[in-house]
Amino acid sequence: MLNLFRQEVKLFTLFLKNYFQEIVVFFLATLFLILQWYHPIGSSPILSHLIYYFIFPILTILIILRKNPQDFGLRIGNIKLWSFYIIITIIIGTPLLYLSSYLPSLNEYYASRFDFYHFLVKTLPLLFAWEYLLRGFLLFGLKNKLKEASILVQMAPFVLLHLGKPGIETISCIITGTWLGYVAYRGKSFWPALIIHVF
Repeated sequence: MLNLFRQEVKLFTLFLKNYFQEIVVFFLATLFLILQWYHPIGSSPILSHLIYYFIFPILTILIILRKNPQDFGLRIGNIKLWSFYIIITIIIGTPLLYLSSYLPSLNEYYASRFDFYHFLVKTLPLLFAWEYLLRGFLLFGLKNKLKEASILVQMAPFVLLHLGKPGIETISCIITGTWLGYVAYRGKSFWPALIIHVF
């Protein structure tokens, strides 16, 4: 029995050593999502999201992982490749977004007129924070060991963050979340995912 316990401890220690970065990134990304939901910081959702989804991941990279934050999606990456993905997304996405705007559930949920100031000051910082946590910290934190599977891992919380929005939008996030992850993964940067999400 003692021999079996020692073997289990040895295997667990080896697992922790071999997957230290992945364990830290996965658990802390999940924790940041939960804390933002249950314990927002201050009265501004923008500040809270930026702290939990950008500042805390950057501090994790610097202090716990002792790595360069640039390696977690902040580099420009392969701009030639991801520019192509953005163009393809706009070509395919424009008619789809236009047609979906006639769906009653989306029309009712997004009934208010577009306000550029509100979008620039409130929505854009939230999108930046979401994208960095998922397509920066989480995707690139898991990429070395999980390879392409990291695209699927980051898609799941993206879908869950849309709960409460119209069902069709939340379901479509399975496809769009996978696509955004793929573009970031292939483009070696979270920036194209942010640009596409803003579009």
